[in-house]
Amino acid sequence: MLKIENVTKYYGDFLAVDNLSFEVKEGEIFGLLGINGAGKTTTFRMIMGLLEPNSGMITLADKKIDYSVTDKIGFLTEERSLLTKMTVKEQCLFYGALKGMSDKEILKRLDELLEKFGITNYKDKKIKELSKGNQQKIQFITAIMNKPKLLILDEPFSGLDPFNIELFENEINILAKEGSIIIFSSHRMEHVELFCKKLVVLLKGKAVLEGEIKTIKQKYRKKNIFIKADVTKDELLQIKGVLNVIEKADEFEVKIESNDIIDDVFKVVSKHSDVTKFVVEEPSLNEIFVAKVGEQYEK
Repeated sequence: MLKIENVTKYYGDFLAVDNLSFEVKEGEIFGLLGINGAGKTTTFRMIMGLLEPNSGMITLADKKIDYSVTDKIGFLTEERSLLTKMTVKEQCLFYGALKGMSDKEILKRLDELLEKFGITNYKDKKIKELSKGNQQKIQFITAIMNKPKLLILDEPFSGLDPFNIELFENEINILAKEGSIIIFSSHRMEHVELFCKKLVVLLKGKAVLEGEIKTIKQKYRKKNIFIKADVTKDELLQIKGVLNVIEKADEFEVKIESNDIIDDVFKVVSKHSDVTKFVVEEPSLNEIFVAKVGEQYEK
């Protein structure tokens, strides 16, 4: 288990991370989210032992993270961190050696991953000759080469098309099933919802939202109703408790302040004879993120 307990980090007088606590079990994919400058990168660096917290404790399997356990960690940074004049093979041999792997182990694992990602013919190509998407694949491969016990993924889908996102998803889920502890960070909330059951949202270094996504959605009172009917936007807006009505190509998305308003909306809609859709949905994680962070940001 990875434990972050009451961790605080200052840069001079600037408070970058403020009394942060969370834990991630083996096989879990955990979301660490926040706007730019929220403290995510500092937290990642402390987890990997690159920065020391001013107070608090970070442990992996009840031990402080230091160079004795870095062989068990994988990190995919948001920025490109590849040596572009190296070939793919040379790059992977270099990173694999840093993780204590033998050349034989590295090349076997490399062939396996290149085949999975459909780029076996790039093995002897220089990094700079690859597209941004294929460079991202190589960066991901170097991060998971050692089948890490702890894997940190910062914007892993950057530059990828939907087909390649699915390839990454499959491999991330395989690692989780094999017991890897995975911390996932992305500004794309739909990607977070694909993987994570739990998350922490940071703002100015402090956790402003945390827990299981399912519970967070249940507690967030505002809901959405999707309606296909001959009702008008003005009719819907006149209902007390309706916050907004978004008119789409063939339906209305009605935002309500709580479940208590559902019956009132249905009474108005059911007066029309051509109702073909009336579906109540939980708000998206993106809606909750924007609302919660915006609310806290203004304080």
